[in-house]
Amino acid sequence: MVGSTFYCSSCAELHDGPPLSYGTPAPVYWNADLADQPGSVLGEEQCVIAGEHFFVRARLVLPISDTGGEFDWGVWVSVSEAGFDRMSALWDKPERVAEPPYFGWLSTELPVYEPTTVNLKTRLHTQPLGERPLVELEPTGHPLAVEQRAGITMARVQWLAEQIVHADPRAN
Repeated sequence: MVGSTFYCSSCAELHDGPPLSYGTPAPVYWNADLADQPGSVLGEEQCVIAGEHFFVRARLVLPISDTGGEFDWGVWVSVSEAGFDRMSALWDKPERVAEPPYFGWLSTELPVYEPTTVNLKTRLHTQPLGERPLVELEPTGHPLAVEQRAGITMARVQWLAEQIVHADPRAN
């Protein structure tokens, strides 16, 4: 790596980064046809599908063990209607940081993990105003959960960047 660029082992070219954050614009269950359906809305931070399924945008942070930094997956988590209503009621209130964690299901397919990351159990921790909630995965043997607990290296961050840069767009 050289400064804010890296040589890609896939194509041997110089790329910007590697980025320390990737995100998805919508939960895995969202599709463009839902935008016209009653009770369905996709916002920057919240999503509702058919008035029955409720999602919140959040951060799933992986510590970078050899730099002390963080790698951030921008993800969506499904929560209960009651949890969604409570979070919405406190959205602009500083006291939201005192809320206990909300149970949820990871609703983002992260492209580099097997088995799927969809429906991993989570605890969603609200943060101060202006910050997205943090996702804590159930401590299982799933590779993403292991990385959240143990951390990743900058070499792994570069590998993630290479996989995402060179992903087949038809596979998404």
